[in-house]
This record gives sequence, structure tokens and C-alpha cells, in this order.
Amino acid sequence: MALPVAPDPTALLAWYNRHRRKLPWRAERGASAEPYRVWLSEIMLQQTTVKAAGPYFLRFLQRFPDIQSLAAASLDEVLKLWAGLGYYSRARNLHACAKAVLERHGGRFPDSEAALLALPGVGPYTAAAIAAIAFDRPATVVDGNVERVVSRLFALEAPLPGAKPEIRRLAATLAPVSRHGDFAQAMMDLGATICTPRKPACALCPWSDACLARSQGAPETYPRKTPKTARPTRYGVAFVAERADGAILLRDRPAKGLLGGMAETPTGRWSEDVDLSAPLAALAAEAPLAAAWRRTPGVATHVFTHFVLELAVLVASAPAGSQAPSGARWVPVERLGEEALPTVFRKALAHALGDRLRPRAPPT
Repeated sequence: MALPVAPDPTALLAWYNRHRRKLPWRAERGASAEPYRVWLSEIMLQQTTVKAAGPYFLRFLQRFPDIQSLAAASLDEVLKLWAGLGYYSRARNLHACAKAVLERHGGRFPDSEAALLALPGVGPYTAAAIAAIAFDRPATVVDGNVERVVSRLFALEAPLPGAKPEIRRLAATLAPVSRHGDFAQAMMDLGATICTPRKPACALCPWSDACLARSQGAPETYPRKTPKTARPTRYGVAFVAERADGAILLRDRPAKGLLGGMAETPTGRWSEDVDLSAPLAALAAEAPLAAAWRRTPGVATHVFTHFVLELAVLVASAPAGSQAPSGARWVPVERLGEEALPTVFRKALAHALGDRLRPRAPPT
């Protein structure tokens, strides 16, 4: 179906001039974008909201003001600063990418999508975003906000995620002949502030006259989506051992795999067939040390992208001076905030220690 009128990119850019969001990684109007900031923000914004990413971005910039300082850091430093932001493979790829930019490109980001795609952790969207925003290259940048805008403009009936290639093709037809970086950011801002998932402010949209979904009277029903399947639930046991001096037993997870390289309270296997109603002796079978383990009431629950995890939390005390088992370490409770502890293990600690767990200190 043809659009009522053609969407005018200059109208969107004029709207952007007046209403552009002020974001910590965004260059001021008329200033050139810093590729390092663009790249760092785009990696953080994958699967993360602007509100959540903002404080982490500023802390990263304070600690790692440029690609050289990030590449020179240890992976452990990066993971500790990332802790709580989730999707930890992004942090590992961030560190690997910094090293690659230094080694392959002398510390300067390449300005083409093809060269950017060859860097660790940089996929098609991120490569297009960096090329457009940092270097003003004519690249088609399609995030969730842009998907929503394009789906509504053209009233696409094909559901996501299958409609992504068609959305990208249509998005490319909207591009201006100049100001590619501004246009990419304008499309994102339009989706984030006007063409929102619920109750879009169509009366304020610079493309309202061109929007098929608006003309049909139901823009909020787009984009169409394939119904989600229910997440399976896995079960496991977390072991929180506390030494008499207040230190907590932690260890690092394997470098590869889910939450790779992060710190954890020791846990057993996570599986759909782990029976949390089993006797205490069975639950304690994978405990990291011999102790009088006891179970705390309830479970600690965490939702991952593809499954829900329920952890029974077992606690035990150890004498002062106890040596940590191989591969583990004792960490003073007041220094837990310095550890690269993902949210799931902070939940297990909070479940076990309650009010005695000091608030997590923000990374510095």
C-alpha cells in the first residue's frame, strides 16, 4: 500500500534540531562526534535502556577516557566496572575490541562499516551506527525505535523478528543525502519520544501525514510481533559461606559461557530437573566446602533472556582463618561492591545475608 505522502527527511531533521535529546555520549549540535564515545555507548545500549546505561557510561569514561586506557586495563577491571549492567559478553567483547583497534588501527576506529564489522563484538547495527554517527557515512541504522517507526509508517503486517530485513530495506529508502549521523539519531529520538510503544504522540510527529498506521487509526498495534514462547525455569543451589571474620566465599566463573569471567557465590548445576524440595543433604552435595549447611526460606529468582532461574540458598559458617578451597577466595563483606558480581549472585547474597549485606558501592 502506498504512503499518503512521502516522508520528508528534512522535516525530520528540522524536528531533530529543535527536540534532540541531550545524552551523555551525544556531541553538541555542530560538533563532531567522538568515535570512542559513540562505540562505547552503542555497546552499552545493546539490551539496555538509556536510563540504565547513562551512569555506567560516565563511570567508564572517568576510568577509561580513551581507547588506549581501556585496552591497557585488565579484563577483571572492565568486568568489575560493568557489574550490574548485564549481558556480560558485551564487556568481554568491549575489552577485546579496544585491543583490536589499538593493534590493527593504531588506536583510531575505522570509518567504514566493513572494517568496523571485523572488530570483536561489532555487529551490523553497531557498525552502521558508528559509521553514521561518528563519521557521517550513509549507513542504515535500525534499532528497536527505528523498527517501530518504520513498521508504523508502512503499516507492515509481517511480524517481528521475521520482518527485520524488510524494515531495513524500507528504512534505507528514507535516508537523506547528507547529515547521515543526525538522521540516524533523529530516527531513534522519534521512536523514543514520539512514536512510543504505547500512546504514540502522533499529533507531534513530523511524519504524521505520511504514516499509514496513523491513517488506519491503530498505530500502537505496530509492529506486529510473533507471540513469545514461555521461558523455561531452571533450578539450582547457591552456597553462601561466611567466615567468622565476616568474609564471604566467592569464586570466578569459567571465562567462556554464561556470565563468563564474573564473580559468583559458588553454585551447583542449573537445570530444569534439579529438585529444590530434595533433602538438605542432597542439595548440599555440590557444596564448595564441608560445613553445617542450612537452607534459608524461599528462593532467589532471576530472569535471564531465555530462562528463569530459581536458586535455593544454603548458608554456612566457617572458622576465622579458614583457607578457601582451590579456585575460591574469601572477600570481606564490605568489599563485595568491588567484585564483578552479576545481579543474580547479588540477589543470592541478599537472600542469605539480608540487612547485614552492605549496599553495593558504585564502581569508581
